[in-house]
Order: sequence, then structure tokens, then C-alpha cells
Amino acid sequence: MKKDSTTHTSSSLSPAPSGLSRRQFVEITSTAAIGITILPRHVLGGKNYTAPSDKITIAYIGCGTQGIRELLPLLASPQFQVVAVVDPNRDAVGYRDWAKDWLKNEIRTAIKKSDWEPGGDNTIPGGRENGKSIVETFYANVRPELKYKGCHTYADYRELLDKEKDLDAVKIMTPDHLHGVICMAAMKKGKHVMVHKPLSNRLLEGKKVIEMARNSKVITHLIPWDSNGDMTPVMAMINSGAIGTLKEVHNWTNRPVWPQYTTLPTDTPPVPQGLDWDLWLGPEAQRPYHPDYTNMVFRGWYDFGGGSMADMGHYSLWTVFKALELESPILVEPCLSHFVGMNEVVPFQIKNDFSFPTASTVRFKYPAKGSRPAIDLCWYDGGMRPPIPTQLLEDNKQLPAEGMMFVGDKARILAGFNVQDPKLIGGNAASQAQPANPATADRRSQVEHGAAALQAFADAVKSGQQFPGNFREAEFITEAINLYAVALRSGRMLKYDAGNRSITNAPEINKYLSREYRPGWDPATT
Repeated sequence: MKKDSTTHTSSSLSPAPSGLSRRQFVEITSTAAIGITILPRHVLGGKNYTAPSDKITIAYIGCGTQGIRELLPLLASPQFQVVAVVDPNRDAVGYRDWAKDWLKNEIRTAIKKSDWEPGGDNTIPGGRENGKSIVETFYANVRPELKYKGCHTYADYRELLDKEKDLDAVKIMTPDHLHGVICMAAMKKGKHVMVHKPLSNRLLEGKKVIEMARNSKVITHLIPWDSNGDMTPVMAMINSGAIGTLKEVHNWTNRPVWPQYTTLPTDTPPVPQGLDWDLWLGPEAQRPYHPDYTNMVFRGWYDFGGGSMADMGHYSLWTVFKALELESPILVEPCLSHFVGMNEVVPFQIKNDFSFPTASTVRFKYPAKGSRPAIDLCWYDGGMRPPIPTQLLEDNKQLPAEGMMFVGDKARILAGFNVQDPKLIGGNAASQAQPANPATADRRSQVEHGAAALQAFADAVKSGQQFPGNFREAEFITEAINLYAVALRSGRMLKYDAGNRSITNAPEINKYLSREYRPGWDPATT
């Protein structure tokens, strides 16, 4: 698809020039910032005004419902200017959402246009034309002083990266199977990258993304870092000996909250007008279009998604991995639901290596490290939960629908899903006292968290100092989430050799650690 005819200019905020050290780059940037701030306010444009030349130009890749929902606060951030949107779907046709008018009303409020309509089938917003309309209407109605020149549209992110020479950064909000290839393509072009979880839905591809980030000067940001909880109070309890020796960590979610398909589609509805199905498939194998692969329900399929742990585990467990210094597991043990069909009068179990189960538990065994003993990490989804501790049973209580529990040999810590509000249960009376001055959990709203994260990413881009929730920091949570998918897909206990990145007890399962790229999609050759 050709981009529209509008043009823009930007002052590129590319990574620090190779001829300068990071220290020199930061000093120059800081000096420039000081020079700007001493100008009179009427020159700057008033409080919180960011001159157009100082804005980070960003392309938005992925205009589905969640993509558009997260586009709105990005538009409101004075640090960024959205100059292009990308999506293989042109129009708002065939989208699904949590409520019919929820997103449309959010858009109308954000862009200050009470009669805005998505067009298409006029049901749920989505597609690159909606993205363009939202961007241009926002800047016209909310920030007219910017004299915005117009938003470019692309069906293919590769065309975007070839043509938008002055682009500083991209934000990636596509289905999971495209995250890795787009991240690598953007980094090759020297663009700063924000991407939603997961980093990749294949283990070896995720490792390639991380290695490229490690060898690049671009700023990277895996978005769920922004919503991680604070492990400081939990670690204070563990280190005080309140629960004895830590043995197990349990984390459970009520996901999936989307359909999990137990059979492959057999009908072949037509591809909606305006959707480039080949681009939507990207690196994955060719197959007929079906709406049950796309939009809101993609993450239930092994080819296109990462399952419930990829959806939610980044929010709850990334901070746990960092605090407990969990690296690579040595064993992964799945336990999953199955589906039984009926062949006339004979029941049979469906062999399913194409979609995630309705419910599962997966145990990861992590070896000891330093003074920390070996730990079992147990993940639960689909309504599965660990056994209710005796102390709760005696009080006629049960576990919440989502939560976290740290089990020691003397007592336990029960916390919310994001390790918020941790409480000791069990143990002796002395252990019930909270440790002195535990850190206070961050209770800012999601909107405040989002604004702070955008500001932090902008600061990182301008200073050259890496964002704390960057790709390099996500290596072991990325590894765990992909091993979860491989264990469920194979239905096998896995012994994992981290050094060789391979399954040792069932070598035939190693095929699930990577994907076979279709011609033209292998990041090693494109």
C-alpha cells in the first residue's frame, strides 16, 4: 500500500552517534536542555510545552482495539508526535471488544469529537484508516498549535521503515507472532522500540531479539514492565526469616477470558475487504483466513499467541524473576485440560497441538543460586489455583481468583496478583510482625503509570540511558513464557539445557522452540 501524500519533518532523535561516548552524548543533551529551559515562557509556549523539534517522532504499528486504546494516551503525551500508523487491515471490519461502544466512547472523548464513527461495519473501531483519523482529529482538535501536517498510513511495517527516514521510534501493538520480527527490523534501522508482551512467542526468536538489543544503541521498552509490582516488602519478609526457607512461588490468574478453540476452523469465509491476509500472517505458515484466528482471540493459538502466561505473567512475575535472580529452569512440568469428541458412538480425545488448553498448571524448577535455595515456580490459569492454606480454611476463607503466594518451610506470604498487599500467614506469633519500614506499594492509577512510563521512555531516548524495563532485562521471563507454551503444546515434561537452548529428554520437541519462516520473513535475511 502506498502511504498518503502528506509529509512531515522531524529533528531525528536517533541513538547516540558512534563518535561520541554515552557520557558525552548525555552531557550534550543535558546542556541543550538547560539552554532551552532558560528561554522566556512565551517563547516556549507555556508550562509543559515541548517544541516540535524536540518531540520524538513515532510510528504506531498495530491498530486493533487494544492498539487504539493505547494510542490515545500516547497522543496526549507532549513528548511524542505520531507521524504514521501501520496495520494490514484498512477498515473497521470484523473487530471484537469487551463492550460494543466502550472504545468508541473513549475515542470520542480523547479526540473531542462527539459524533466520531469508525465506519466499516460500524461496530467496533479498528484498522489503519481509523488510526489515521484518530491521530489527525486529535491534533486538529486538541493540539491545533502544532499545525500537524498529517498521518501517513502503511499496510506493511517494512515499507514504513524503508520510507520514513526521519522516524525516531516505533510502538508495536500487533498480535504476538509479529512482535519479534518487527522489533528486529526496527532495531536494524536504528529505531527506538516499545512493544507489548510478549517479546516473541518463540523462544529462539526471543533470544535473537534480546541479543540484537544487547548489541544495539537503541532504547528498548517491553511495556508490561510499567505495571510490575514492588517486591521490596516481600523480600523484606523473606530475608527476615519470617517464612523460613523459601521453597515455592505460586501465581494464578483467571485468564483466559477469551474463547479457547478446541478444533481448527473448517469453514473458509471470505477475507474481509481491505485486509491483507498475507501481511497479517507474516512469518507464520499459510492457511485460509478465519476470523477466529484474528483480533481479540489470536493469543489462544500457539502460532499467533503466547497463551495466558504471556498475557499476564509479565505483569506479575517479571519483578519476581529480578528479585529472586531466577534465570533458566532445568525442568518444566505441564498439567493441562483436554477435549473429548464423539465419533458416532466412540469417544476420542482430540490431539491438540494448535491451541492452548482451557486450563493448565505449569511447574518450573529453578536451581539454587548463591544463598538462594532451589525454587519451584508454579503458574496456574483457567481457574486453577493452588490448595487453600490450612490457616485460611480454618477461617472459612478461600484464595482469590488471581493472586501470588510465597511458600516457606515455616510460613507463607499471600499477596495480590502483582505482589501487592503481602500478608504473612502461618508461622509463630513473632513472625506475624511486619518487617520494619517495608516499602509502600505504588498505588498510582493505570493512567498515571502509563504517563510516567511514556515520560521515562522519552527521557531515555533523549539521554541515551537505557530504559529500566528494556529487552535485555526480559531474557529470563521471555524464556519461561515460551517454555510454558512448548510444555503445553507437547504435553510433555521438559528437561531444559539453557546453555544449548534445547530440550534434552525429548529432542523432537525442539521444533517448537523456533518457527519456520515463510520466504521473505526470516529476520536473518531481511
